[in-house]
Amino acid sequence: MTLVLGIDTGGTYTDAIILRDEIDVIASAKSLTTRHDLAIGIGAAVQEVLFQSGIAPLEIAMASLSTTLATNALVEGQGERVALVYIGFRAGDLDRHGLGDALRGDPFLEMDGGHSYAGSEVAPFDDARLNDWLAGLDGVSAYAVASQFATRNPAHEKRAADLIRSWTSRPVSVSYQLSAKLNGPKRALTAVLNARLIGMIDRLIGRARDTLRNLGIDAPLMVVRGDGALISEDKAREKPIETILSGPAASIVGAYWMTGAKNALISDIGGTTTDIALLRDGRPMIDPQGAQVGPYRTMVEAVATRTTGLGGDSEVHFVSEGLAGGVTLGPKRVLPVSLAAMENSAVIHATLDAQLKNALPGEYDGRFVRKMPVHDAGGLAERDAALFAKLSLDIQPMNTVIKSRLEAQALIRLVGRGLAQISALTPSDASHFLGYINVWDCDAATKALQLFGRRRNGAGTLLGQDAKNMAQMIVNQLTDQTSTALLEAAFFEEDTDFSNTPQTLANHPLMQQGLTGHKGLVRIETGLNVPVVGLGASASSYYPAVGERLNCQMILPEHAGVANAIGAVVGRISIRASGIVTSPCDGVFRLHLEDGPEDFSQETAALLRLEYVLREKAISDAKNSGAEDLQVTVHNDIRKANIEASEMFLEATITVTVIGRPRITTL
Repeated sequence: MTLVLGIDTGGTYTDAIILRDEIDVIASAKSLTTRHDLAIGIGAAVQEVLFQSGIAPLEIAMASLSTTLATNALVEGQGERVALVYIGFRAGDLDRHGLGDALRGDPFLEMDGGHSYAGSEVAPFDDARLNDWLAGLDGVSAYAVASQFATRNPAHEKRAADLIRSWTSRPVSVSYQLSAKLNGPKRALTAVLNARLIGMIDRLIGRARDTLRNLGIDAPLMVVRGDGALISEDKAREKPIETILSGPAASIVGAYWMTGAKNALISDIGGTTTDIALLRDGRPMIDPQGAQVGPYRTMVEAVATRTTGLGGDSEVHFVSEGLAGGVTLGPKRVLPVSLAAMENSAVIHATLDAQLKNALPGEYDGRFVRKMPVHDAGGLAERDAALFAKLSLDIQPMNTVIKSRLEAQALIRLVGRGLAQISALTPSDASHFLGYINVWDCDAATKALQLFGRRRNGAGTLLGQDAKNMAQMIVNQLTDQTSTALLEAAFFEEDTDFSNTPQTLANHPLMQQGLTGHKGLVRIETGLNVPVVGLGASASSYYPAVGERLNCQMILPEHAGVANAIGAVVGRISIRASGIVTSPCDGVFRLHLEDGPEDFSQETAALLRLEYVLREKAISDAKNSGAEDLQVTVHNDIRKANIEASEMFLEATITVTVIGRPRITTL
């Protein structure tokens, strides 16, 4: 009998399951994710499944971790302060592919250097300039390095990384190690996002490992990658960007394990996001363009998931336009008022009661703020630092802290850095009032709903007549936004070449009329033609209405609330290594390797040499990741052209994939 432990750390809950022989879930548990110290939430969930199952800690043969923290951080624009060294690119490249937005004012250095397409040095690397720049920096948690055509010759990226490490001892995210593909600005963006996540994921994995050891579990620890495969904890620390969409990938693997569905849309609602992906012939689709999370298109291979900032803890916004008004949800996550009241009951209730007694609604009614315990708050602007000093680790009414628009803008920046947290009205609060959930403070949720409903629409009438009306409005909006997101995902995956965008089609009046079964002179019927597998702790509360809205089968598996944790332990280790051979001139076949280019006079010799190097690397990485029973496949993509009746070699890409079972401990 083999017993494995799956853990998923989400924005709101941390889940744990114990699986026996990859057949039976013998115990599952949830605890609140404790962002200030992730070990508390992880420990509570793991202790509970051990208690439920009666399993001794030493009987656990392997533990595996999936997480939505990296995905959530990118969707919410959070992460630590980083610095970018940008080598050999043209003016204006910084603003392409969202790189300038991703930096968010963090420092960067543009340098001469880089290489040509053929791997030759374009300009020498300037050690002195980089050293001078590094000497003037502070408050940087990690560095990103990207050089022009580094996938053809990474010498300048390696040189910059060596200098940064010698100066700072900080982690360095190097673009050529994250992707073997061309498109330097996009690789630079991926390196920046990777650097921003390093500290967060390192602390998560470290605290998870410490917690397991303290509980007596000394089994190998794996982490779910964004394509659903498993990697070792060391690899995940080195390349945390590969864990974006880890949670969604795990949920897809878990959904297939639970339902056996061959063709379906998977919709996983968490506290922060809703992740939608397609199962086709029992396999998740891999995004050929690289994973996109929020506004960012990366070069990370991951499941083709559409991630929307919509979850149970999404912030509720008042829509003042139009006579009727209304609400919209997300994309930011906030702490539900009902949950905040569990930790700070006296402050929350006293504030809500006082605000309800006021004759007129206030701008910050039902909103609270607190400082987050952080490891590094360096590099703040003067106004941001002043506001940060005013915040307390204990929750405070926002109207006692924010006194101006400038301070409100500073708070947004602090939240973006993960230095502050806002508490406000969410769908989770509405669900507590409606009786869908009963775990937090329903009285606080009721008061927050009453306060929010006192806003007036364009006609001058109250937005919500009472707490029930307000709560139902919020849940209806979640149903509408989820349904639209599923329709957009379905149109995006359609093989038919529509002239309109998926967003336009999903919101088209004919589509919306068809969902209600319009029958006039024209009969219109629309909906999804595949089932939806609903996952997440709140799926059973929200998704039956979504199935009715979309006129499709809604599958809610028995263990839908812990699908990610299940997917974390039923995956396989998969390592890929890719390389390229080019022909810079007639009769020369050039391998582009990490140690620099190698030239051959024969095509066959060059291809065999590259396959050997990649095979050795992939097998070594797989073994270091804890894989056994290895299966190796090689894919060759050789491009040639016929010119004047002669066949000319252009380039070849070789990809070696090694798949294996995770190594487990034996008693």
